[in-house]
Amino acid sequence: MSMKHGLVKYLFKTKDKNSHINILITSLINFRQQVIYGINKMNKIKEFFKGELRGWKSWEVIWLFLGSLLVTFVSFYLGDDLIGICAALTGILCVICTGKGKLSAYIFGTINVVLYAIIALNAKYYGEVMLNLLYFLPLQFYGFYVWYKNINPETDEVYKFRLSNKNRILLLAIVALMTIIYGYILSVLNGSLPYVDALSTVISVVAMIISIKMYMEQWILWIIIDAVTVIMWIFALLNGTGSIAVLIMWSVYLINAFIMYFKWKNESDRRYNEI
Repeated sequence: MSMKHGLVKYLFKTKDKNSHINILITSLINFRQQVIYGINKMNKIKEFFKGELRGWKSWEVIWLFLGSLLVTFVSFYLGDDLIGICAALTGILCVICTGKGKLSAYIFGTINVVLYAIIALNAKYYGEVMLNLLYFLPLQFYGFYVWYKNINPETDEVYKFRLSNKNRILLLAIVALMTIIYGYILSVLNGSLPYVDALSTVISVVAMIISIKMYMEQWILWIIIDAVTVIMWIFALLNGTGSIAVLIMWSVYLINAFIMYFKWKNESDRRYNEI
């Protein structure tokens, strides 16, 4: 009887030992897979940053540096806190990287939208908070996804397109109609400069959509927005209620919109000529 019990005990020991070995082997295999997965992820991140840094021309790097420096200086001049300075800096980085056609535009854009929403919340501009968090923030993720699927492997930039004349007329009609409707609503609510405010808001919304769709006409809309804003701040200065620093900041955005319009127009023209 004791020999039988000894044999059973030995078999269970052996089985238990094999079970531990199998668990150990499985754990090592899983660990190896996790390490490989982590390395692949790191390589993808490394490739992403390499792609974002590739293809910058000298004048684009200079403009990125000067624009960022100027906007940061303006923020300091205005006495902004850290959130305000970061919002201003990520804003200019976003528009310049958008002009370059780089995915990082949406990373900077996401940070900028969140920071601006915080600033607007502190200032009790609840409409701006909702516009940024409920509209512009989700579009940053959607825009990143769309652009990621449309990266030109030769340039590490997105492809640039242009609207047909028919779609340009349609776009103009939509902007005009939405501006009239929204402007009327704002006038009923006794808003200040209701139709100017409506035009700025409508164009911003439409420009964001066609920016995601990679159409060069977005820059025409950004030029209009920035030009209107610059004019408004010039009048504010003449009336003694404006800020030179804010005027400079919007002037930087306007200059960038002109630069990127010609860049996107030339590249989209070249693309269509090749086709």
